[in-house]
Amino acid sequence: MTSSETAAQLRQMIAVLESERQALAALDIEALLAATQEKQELCGQLAPAGPLPDAGECRALAEQARALNEINRRVRNLLAAQVATRIDALAGTTRIYSASRAA
Repeated sequence: MTSSETAAQLRQMIAVLESERQALAALDIEALLAATQEKQELCGQLAPAGPLPDAGECRALAEQARALNEINRRVRNLLAAQVATRIDALAGTTRIYSASRAA
């Protein structure tokens, strides 16, 4: 795989990650499922690329994709925590986290 092909696929990944973020904001399940499928396909296409050189366009694009993916992961985790809190409130249960003390 050439670096220009890798760069093109990384640009596609960035576009998919941005659409995923919009779907998360809108809570659009269909768009989230589509983004997940596209990300999986792109990961499969990028798998043969191997490690990227320390500098260059591909490295910068990969870092941008990594950052966007991390943001989306955090948003998903926040949404999941809010849902869990709401379900616990509806069910009348609470989650208490405590560290066990050594004797």
